[in-house]
Amino acid sequence: MPDDLDVGAVASQLQASLGLFVRRLRQPLTGELTLPEVSALSRLDRAGSSTTSDLARAEQITPQAMGLTLASLEKRDLVERAPDPSDGRRIVMSLTAEGARALAERRTARAEQLEKALVVGGFTSAELKTLMAAVPLVERLAENL
Repeated sequence: MPDDLDVGAVASQLQASLGLFVRRLRQPLTGELTLPEVSALSRLDRAGSSTTSDLARAEQITPQAMGLTLASLEKRDLVERAPDPSDGRRIVMSLTAEGARALAERRTARAEQLEKALVVGGFTSAELKTLMAAVPLVERLAENL
């Protein structure tokens, strides 16, 4: 690491700028799924069927809070419940086709929002290349938090 680079200053600047970025991305679009709903759907999409308590543990929230989120999603046919194939006493939640569609639409809407911001912001080709080069670094940083 270069001696003239203050790691603390980099960390502070990243915290401020990424904090703003995340806050803006978390602002719901009209009629959009809530952040807890998106998190639950995303986890079911990535990991497959899961119990309410396993989802709650993974999201670091209470099982009651996850239960409310899943109930809301179930009312809209975005998730469905079924007996656990390995233990019929337990219930597992799964993503429905409608849930997968809603999640894909949300991801597309956010990508379009970012694309518009890049265009409206007047980002140059060189700046876009810099942002693209930073993507793996930001991912690696997130994995190390």
